[in-house]
Order: sequence, then structure tokens, then C-alpha cells
Amino acid sequence: MPTLEKEQIVEAIKDRFANCDAVIMADYRGLSVKEMQLLRNKLREAGAELTVYKNSLTEIAMRELAMPSMSEYLAGPTGFVFINGDPVAPAKAMTMFAREHQALELKGGLVENQVVDASGIKAIAMLPSREELIAKLLGTMLNPIIGFARVLNGPVEAFARTVSAVAEQKAAA
Repeated sequence: MPTLEKEQIVEAIKDRFANCDAVIMADYRGLSVKEMQLLRNKLREAGAELTVYKNSLTEIAMRELAMPSMSEYLAGPTGFVFINGDPVAPAKAMTMFAREHQALELKGGLVENQVVDASGIKAIAMLPSREELIAKLLGTMLNPIIGFARVLNGPVEAFARTVSAVAEQKAAA
């Protein structure tokens, strides 16, 4: 029979999963408290939050939300990184931290209600951020306009150079 405390925890987990854009799961076994604090700080800077829940309660919450089954990732100690917004920066922070600290092992995650394995998380980390993509798109959209302005400016520049050359020539004579 479930206790009131466990029911409240399941409700909190359901709330976290329902109100986030992505979740990354990692095995944190072997990390010291200081390393966990460092990881939490890096994730907070990237717009994410690391929380640890019991796997059984998480599985119940996900089942009640009718989310895809992720039971293969819910084995052993699991840290859940809840992401609101763009998942690229937190994925980059996790993969960089996992490279520096061999004890951290990425398990997988959930991005836009799609189950993603560890290699998928690493692939997301390789993507440019949303801001970079918008900047590239705007640059691509502005290129024709800039080229057109240069073409229009060409005859005016040529005329100005000709007048300047004639003025220098007359001044020299």
C-alpha cells in the first residue's frame, strides 16, 4: 500500500516531467559530493536542474503520465536533468562533464516525448545552440540584400574614385 509521502513524491515527479521540455538521465555513481555540486552549478548555468528520485517512483509517475517506457535507463542510481527550453546547452554541459569525470555516465533521456539513448544526447550536444542557428539564418537571409546594396553602390564608388583621381591629377600638375 503506497504511503502518503510516496504519493506526494510521485505527484512532484509527474509535475516535473509535465513541465519540462527535455530530461537527461545519468548514472552519477562514483562522483563525490563536491563533483555533484560542480555538476549542479554547471547545469544551473545552462538552464537545467539535476535531481535524484527513486527509479521505482519515477517509473510509476511516467506510467501515469502515459510517457514512453524508459525502464532500461532506470537501473542503478539515476540523476534526472530537467531542462526548460533549448536542450543543447545542458547536453553540452553534461557531455563535457562526463569527459572530465569518467564516473558520470550518460544513460539517455527524453526530448520532445521521444526516447533518446546516450549517443543521441551526445549528438544533441554537438548541435549549435538556438541562438547560433538564428544568427546563421539571419545572415543567410541578409546576404542577397547586402549583395544588392553593393551592386547599387558600385557605380557611385567608381564615380567618386574617378573624381578623386582627377582632383589628385590636377593638384599634381
